[in-house]
Amino acid sequence: MKNQELAKIFYEIADYLKMEGTPFKPFAYEKAALALETLEEEVAEIYKREGKLGLKKIPGVGESIAQKIEEYLKTGKIKYYEKLKKKTPINLEELISVEGLGPKKTKVLYEKLGIKNLKDLEKAVKAHKIAPLFGFGEKTEKNILEGIAFVKRSKGRFLLGEILPKVKEIIEKLKSLKEVEMISTCGSVRRMKETIGDVDFLVVAKNPKKIMDFFVSLPGVIKIWGKGMTKSSVRMKEGFDMDLRVVPEKSFGAALQYFIGSKEHNIVLRKIAIEKGLKLSEYGLFKGSKMIAGESEEEIYEALGMEWIPSEMRENQGEIELALKKKLPKIIGYNDLKGDLHCHSNWNGGANSILEMAEKAKEMGYEYLGISDHTKFLRIEHGLNEKELAKQKKEIDNINKKFQVPGFKFQVLQGCEANILNDGSIDISDEALKKLDYVIAGVHSNFKMSKEKMTERIIRAMKNPNVDIISHPTGRILKRRDEYQIDFDKILRAAKETGTILEINSYPERLDLNDINIRKAKEAGVKMIINTDSHQKDQLRLIEFGIAQARRGWAEKEDIINTQPLEGLLKFFQRS
Repeated sequence: MKNQELAKIFYEIADYLKMEGTPFKPFAYEKAALALETLEEEVAEIYKREGKLGLKKIPGVGESIAQKIEEYLKTGKIKYYEKLKKKTPINLEELISVEGLGPKKTKVLYEKLGIKNLKDLEKAVKAHKIAPLFGFGEKTEKNILEGIAFVKRSKGRFLLGEILPKVKEIIEKLKSLKEVEMISTCGSVRRMKETIGDVDFLVVAKNPKKIMDFFVSLPGVIKIWGKGMTKSSVRMKEGFDMDLRVVPEKSFGAALQYFIGSKEHNIVLRKIAIEKGLKLSEYGLFKGSKMIAGESEEEIYEALGMEWIPSEMRENQGEIELALKKKLPKIIGYNDLKGDLHCHSNWNGGANSILEMAEKAKEMGYEYLGISDHTKFLRIEHGLNEKELAKQKKEIDNINKKFQVPGFKFQVLQGCEANILNDGSIDISDEALKKLDYVIAGVHSNFKMSKEKMTERIIRAMKNPNVDIISHPTGRILKRRDEYQIDFDKILRAAKETGTILEINSYPERLDLNDINIRKAKEAGVKMIINTDSHQKDQLRLIEFGIAQARRGWAEKEDIINTQPLEGLLKFFQRS
């Protein structure tokens, strides 16, 4: 838990420093935050074992940041952070969640209009006090109003990527209790939805008292809504609620099916049960007073005359009809990928070297890893030019020589994440692109173009014979920014014609494509790829979220190109 807490603090420190116009330092804090965010081991365990020296081994953590981590682990606070907050007493996280409001503009709004939070901001926008300020204007004011509406729509929801690591940690703690016989998550976490409202756990236990005592006293619990022998509810300090229910073993499957949901899926299942003269509830499937199924989910679905349906598909979007016909798609599994092609290295601001990224990919059992550093237009990310790409190629060739071991197959591929400029051209010469194993291209600027212009911009990029993949195709950032306006059906037709692959970006803030667009792409016969967009080696594990998204979109192995071994993959990228 401390990893996420510290990452959040360091991101805020970086924003406060940007607000003050401090050079270089914000980047250092962001780099450390990025490393902590996806660090596999708990920072408290590293400190316990190796002290401050162990902390300094974390990518991006030097003496000064190590001292702050140590201070937080010992006292629960960082004086430097508290001082920054006191100096500018605003809800920085809330304000910069509005698209178009960075730290510097937030500071201007505080100094000129005394805006401290979202409520103040909305009041000022509606009174048209923002447009007259230097550096703002009517267009910015309008965008801020739209941004506020978007933030308000997302309020009370948490990213799956924020919640799932905590849920897994709690599951492990509960599993360690000898009283717990069976345990599972339920609800939207189990369905792997992009954002989560609250968290549900289901447990089988003969003696629930100790389990309930343990649950309500978990670290991070700030309020107990209720505590009983079959159900307890708590509020966590991050703001989300958790419920724990205890059920008898004979009803575990029925309760699991019921509490996983979705509500719409369950309503249809109950109707099917009624049509068969049965009654379905969280206690079991009954014929009169006789329970005919309930111990497992599989037997519930089977008794209703249908295939068992994976949790990610349970949204009443046609899955029930297919399950009744025994024609459900065999959706991609969590271990079906052979590699990840959207990874950034320390060549363009990532935390790890190419070799370190490759070693991690090997450890995960991959056959290949693609390095796709940003190109020159994206100066903020130290984008590479043609000469630097050629130089990077030599490093990759040398690394691949090290991996040439008899009986073992692993290869680092060189790609890039090029920028699609406003007119749809690419910011790197075709000559340089041709020399790469593959090319990813993405929109990283000017997101407010009209639907027609943005669609044409992306299609022109797809028509470039060197472009293989479009990264995060709709540009959304969950809880921060809506999709940009595009005609997705037109994009799909162009992708089919040009053989361009669309990315499912696993980064928890993106998860782009969404499940609806994945289904559309699948139906159109457009190939997709699941990538992490990793900026450090531990982020390679984020692939789980992209796979979950693909499963929610009913994608099968043949729809996703990186389920292919290396030889098959390279056929997609044959250079003319």
